[in-house]
Amino acid sequence: MEKSTKPTDCPKCGGKELGKGKHTGYGVMYPDGKMGLGSNVEYILCTDCGYIIESYVKKPEKFKGTLF
Repeated sequence: MEKSTKPTDCPKCGGKELGKGKHTGYGVMYPDGKMGLGSNVEYILCTDCGYIIESYVKKPEKFKGTLF
């Protein structure tokens, strides 16, 4: 997988001011079948229209080996 480039503007409204947010607590993503070992979900979003441009887990290594 290629590394993504850092977003610079909103694809929905063209806004140039982006912000970063995160889900914590009950918003944590857990590997399938491994409750309690999850990771916060973080977002890059447009501060003008609220469109979520990108989302990712903060600690992807917690999900290794969970699919197969």
